[in-house]
Amino acid sequence: MTTSDRFRAAVDSRDLAALEDLFTEDIRFYSPVKFTPFEGRPMVLGLFRVLLRTFEDFRYIGDFTGTSHTSAEGIESPSAVLLFRATVGGKQIHGIDLLHFADDGRIKEFTVMVRPQSAVRALGEAVLAGLVADGLVPAPAGQ
Repeated sequence: MTTSDRFRAAVDSRDLAALEDLFTEDIRFYSPVKFTPFEGRPMVLGLFRVLLRTFEDFRYIGDFTGTSHTSAEGIESPSAVLLFRATVGGKQIHGIDLLHFADDGRIKEFTVMVRPQSAVRALGEAVLAGLVADGLVPAPAGQ
């Protein structure tokens, strides 16, 4: 079973312990709603805890494998693209997860892209609320 297969199974079963085993300690997560990446296994696991609560009817619908250049180091690494569909706040989301793998096969970089823009906004608001509720980020000023 490949890392991307194990990742899909962990997401399907909402198994955070299995996800933890799949992430490098210094994983970077590039979000469609935040310019800078979430960095490090504890933060990315916290983010996944929020995402697994936030997405409704989440399902992977396809995948592609190959190689691509990472954002951080700019080096070519084995990669997988996982296509998904979900709902957030009544908005239908189409998206992809781009996974870059370390030499040991674990996920070292994760990029999410989603459409349409209205779904990106709904997702951003829901995830921010979850991150604040879980104490992972401070509440925005004025709230």
